[in-house]
Amino acid sequence: MGLLQTLTRHKSIPQLQAELGQRRELRRVLGVWQLTGIGLGGIIGVGIFVLAGQQAAVNAGPAVALAFIIAGIASAAAALCYAEFAGMIPVTGSAYTYSYAVLGEFVAWLIGWDLLLEYALIVAAVASGWSGYLQNLLGALGISLPVWAQGALGSGEGRVFNVIAAGVALAVAWLLTQRTEWGARLNTIAVIVKVFGVALVIVVGAFFIDPDNWVPFIPDEVTGPDGVTRYGFGGVVAAAAVVFFAVFGYDTLTTAAEEAKNPQRDLPRAILLSLGISMLLYLTISMVLTGVAHYSTLDNDAPVANAFGALGLTWVRIAISATAVASIISVVFAFMLAAARIWFSLARDGLLPGWFAVVHPKNGTPHRPTIALGVITAVVAGLLPIGELAMLVNIGALSAFVVICGAILVLRYRHPEIPRGFRTPWVPVVPLIGIGFSIWLLSHLPWVTWERFLLWMGVGLLVYFGYGMRHSKLAGRG
Repeated sequence: MGLLQTLTRHKSIPQLQAELGQRRELRRVLGVWQLTGIGLGGIIGVGIFVLAGQQAAVNAGPAVALAFIIAGIASAAAALCYAEFAGMIPVTGSAYTYSYAVLGEFVAWLIGWDLLLEYALIVAAVASGWSGYLQNLLGALGISLPVWAQGALGSGEGRVFNVIAAGVALAVAWLLTQRTEWGARLNTIAVIVKVFGVALVIVVGAFFIDPDNWVPFIPDEVTGPDGVTRYGFGGVVAAAAVVFFAVFGYDTLTTAAEEAKNPQRDLPRAILLSLGISMLLYLTISMVLTGVAHYSTLDNDAPVANAFGALGLTWVRIAISATAVASIISVVFAFMLAAARIWFSLARDGLLPGWFAVVHPKNGTPHRPTIALGVITAVVAGLLPIGELAMLVNIGALSAFVVICGAILVLRYRHPEIPRGFRTPWVPVVPLIGIGFSIWLLSHLPWVTWERFLLWMGVGLLVYFGYGMRHSKLAGRG
């Protein structure tokens, strides 16, 4: 077999669908609302409780709401494409599996390797944001950690390692090695708490909005002493490139396709429900937050809680911090689950060692990649600040969105006859919008983020050509 044939070998969609009916490794226990809960758990979290305030302060001002809209357009277009794939190929692996079916093994490997980075770093970034709110809550109770343990190196003077962030990553990994439905139930409870917390911010905050805080809505462009340009429309786009971190996450539920009771019906519904609900909440809370506090005061570890604390509403501050502590954990759960399933899928296909494709005999979970991810994300969450993590996450997600939207165009051309439980509307317009907005946002990420991403992908190439290409199940090896 020639190199080109090797790189483009793929499983057909009918073959994947047939294999799905034969697989029984994972337990089918998730319904549409549990899947939607995983999606909401993956979307709503640090974006509302941390990034909205921070990006209003450093890049967009009150127009951070506009930044969410820009990021949401790219995410919505990709969500419609994901929904079509999820209804057609309800197999664990999400974008990796979809790419394997349409674009071939090499592109699929790159996307799978990309998703491993993306999901693992999201776990680390969200754990870091969760740590900030827990420390805010502990501070309100008169409790504080030693300075060295309060945050990652570079996130504040005297800080060395974020102990709480590392601890929560390990705890969620342990939970995910247990039965899937146990974690799903706890996740659903956390999502309910989260939605009530966001509603509290909106309802109480509405009484304290000062319209003067929204003027000017888009602050005049300025160049800081570090040479970085902020505010203006360029600042809004820069903020959109960062808060994009907050408007995807529905793809996490597609990685649990083989644990869904009725995946072809429920996955598309859960994708669209989770994105629609979360976008409504994001837009509302970003306007309320910049209305109750001047945007320049929001650059801190717990901007929502601190904004209400500055109003003298200590009980609201404590309630928000408690809500964030209870609810952001669901984001860690969703993306740790997704990362473990991607790793499991890569190993099951032979592209990573098969040792990781073993399911726990009692709990029916991919426990080995889950434990490995727990350790890796704990170290990263402890060492790196949230801002750097968010930008590296976004480059991975946007790259995956470009591929998924492009794959829909290819699939519609090559196989228009395949039955689809959900059809992306207005093809090719919607996929092209997703591709265009994703590339636009990618162009606004700093070069250092690109350097780190390209380094990771370079390592991926070495792994594929050194191991995966020869051990792939499609190469005829077990």
